Amino acid sequence: MFEWLGENWWALWLTVFLAFAAVEMLTLDLFFIMLGGGALAALVADFTGADLWLQIVVFCVVSLLMIAFVRPVTLKHLHKGPAEQRTNIDRLIGETALVMEAVSSTGGLVKIGGDIWSARSDSGVLAEGQRVIVAAIEGATAVVAPQSETAIQ
Repeated sequence: MFEWLGENWWALWLTVFLAFAAVEMLTLDLFFIMLGGGALAALVADFTGADLWLQIVVFCVVSLLMIAFVRPVTLKHLHKGPAEQRTNIDRLIGETALVMEAVSSTGGLVKIGGDIWSARSDSGVLAEGQRVIVAAIEGATAVVAPQSETAIQ
């Protein structure tokens, strides 16, 4: 076994790469994939006929360079956009909606964007055609509040 490994270091470098890739999938911090890049560079060095000591040096140098230069740039591009970027239903909070069917504390319907949502109001009955603001989303129900401008233009 050890004789085979001594002649086929590429198998070790490939295993190391796969291990780092698996750990990266669990952590998602772009650290272990940089080490995996170093393992791939060492694998290439092995295929070009480099000695083991040179493969280890290639692994270390490429890994350190990737951690020092590639990781910060990659993290910067991943975190582009507003720090408080809202997604999914969170983006609906604060949007205006149109009351399609009178909304009370027990129910009603509003149109948010192009979608019809079930809604309820904590501030009394809101008439059909009134513009409202989405205050919260609770499950599949929009909690709405009256807007200062109540008529449709």
